[in-house]
Amino acid sequence: MTKDELVGKFQEIYGGAEGVSGFFAPGRVNLIGEHTDYNGGHVLPCALSFGTWLLARKRQDRRLRFFSENFSRLGVIESDLEDLACREEAGWTNYPKGVIWAFRERGYEITQGLDVFVYGDVPSGAGLSSSASLEVAAALALRELFELKELAMTDLAVISLYSENHFNGLNCGIMDQFAAAMGKKDSAIFLDTDTLAYEYVNARLDHARIVITNSKVKHSLVDSAYNDRKRESDRALKMLQRAVDIRGLGDLTEEDFERCKEAIQDTVCEKRARHAVYENRRTIRAAAALNAGRIEEFGKLMNESHRSLRDDYEVSCREVDTLVEIAWEIPGVLGSRITGGGFGGCTVSIVEQDAFNRFRDTVVSRYREKTGITAEIYAAEIGDGARRLW
Repeated sequence: MTKDELVGKFQEIYGGAEGVSGFFAPGRVNLIGEHTDYNGGHVLPCALSFGTWLLARKRQDRRLRFFSENFSRLGVIESDLEDLACREEAGWTNYPKGVIWAFRERGYEITQGLDVFVYGDVPSGAGLSSSASLEVAAALALRELFELKELAMTDLAVISLYSENHFNGLNCGIMDQFAAAMGKKDSAIFLDTDTLAYEYVNARLDHARIVITNSKVKHSLVDSAYNDRKRESDRALKMLQRAVDIRGLGDLTEEDFERCKEAIQDTVCEKRARHAVYENRRTIRAAAALNAGRIEEFGKLMNESHRSLRDDYEVSCREVDTLVEIAWEIPGVLGSRITGGGFGGCTVSIVEQDAFNRFRDTVVSRYREKTGITAEIYAAEIGDGARRLW
């Protein structure tokens, strides 16, 4: 939507648009480094060009009014600053409400209500972080509207993660929120999730492109086995800590893990830890390969990542595995893997420029034959992070 269209919608819903400000936060795709962020490892996400537009203005009372163009049938959903509780009937508004709650939990004065309008073009449930995009957009709006100038963009990512963990109940790591806040055009973010040290890696590929394929199998991570994977990884870590001095699974090399893995007295937890350790080391090698332009090497590491997520971490599903297996057979596909939290969602592939049309046509037709589902394919454009629009 254009600015005029967004403001017009706001005016239509709230009976005027005086004093309204506009904000944007992107979705993200993770190139490699899955389920490592809450295990103290590295990730390599990119911010996308699509995301969440959020318009907001302060009220003179303590009422909160939310409207989403994506869920227009729900109308305006009302709450207030004295009723910041996560409730199923509140639906999507639990995300911005959770951010307000997190700001106040940390001592920031949010003393006036808000009128909020949201429009997003991140496919919901696709594993491209529509929720983190909304959270970071809300956090940026609060910083700007309440003049909390001491907060850096990294702080907004941390507060948004706190909201996701403690208000909405998903025990994820910081990757999604950090990518939404800190994205940079044509760059991936090589992030150490233990220290939050990061660097930008060139993701502009000369003869290839990043392609996202939506399996159309929606996931709801709060209700899925995502939190189970976190508990299993934590259990493995505690058993390993009896044998080695580590803070997180990301501290181990592959060799370290093979030497001490017998300390994990549970075969499932051992598989979860193996993925976390090997995936972290893959991500470190992948960032170096991408920086050096070794795209074929990068693609092979993506393939290894998918096998590990499928077999050791067990977060894939039949439909996503089908997409990846089809992609692996297409000439010109350098690598393909599941991306995001798993249990559905999207794949990310590196496809040579002259193979893109073949990839699109083959994946759509063969996936429909095998599953009866029509996949959606997006040629990813890597964009900047969250920003104020006006």
